[in-house]
Amino acid sequence: MNAAPAPLDRFIPQPDVRERFEIVIAAPADLVMQTAVDFDMQSLPLVKAIFRLREKFMRATPAVPRKPQGIVAETRSLGWGLLVERPGRLIVCGATCQPWLADVTFTPIAPERFASYAEPDQVKIAWTLEAEPLGPATTRFVQETRAIATDASARAKFRRYWRWARFGIVAIRLLLLPAVRRTAQRRWAAMQRAAGSG
Repeated sequence: MNAAPAPLDRFIPQPDVRERFEIVIAAPADLVMQTAVDFDMQSLPLVKAIFRLREKFMRATPAVPRKPQGIVAETRSLGWGLLVERPGRLIVCGATCQPWLADVTFTPIAPERFASYAEPDQVKIAWTLEAEPLGPATTRFVQETRAIATDASARAKFRRYWRWARFGIVAIRLLLLPAVRRTAQRRWAAMQRAAGSG
């Protein structure tokens, strides 16, 4: 039996880079997805440190003070576009950029143009938040990121960047998934207690 196509197959079917992480969470899929969407990545001290380290290493413009905000709101404010949304189950965001620059600018691409977009010297990146119900209160939560350069010049620059940048990017994902699990399971437990005492 063939596996169902992954959400990113239609946007970046043959990526230069693919990172996929998943975790099982003891909470309903809708709650897991809402928790992930609303989760403030920079509430995790190590994630904040990774962002600051890149900023220092790349000599980027220091980030302006920010208000706490969820993953989707923050990334969209940076320029990422929404490619797919299935409430409670799936969000796909994407953009084009030159990630090797100190101050990266993310530019959204319309969903129908994303796969064919080929402006030179760019990297297309798309990522997901996925909540797959395994039972009434069990969810497989998946985060996948894919990237592909639009030409050989961009690919060479991206590969040089990715050799060291991937460690911070992967670390952020490895910190994010357990944090989403802890938060979702804590919320679910509180909801059950409230229902039981009602």
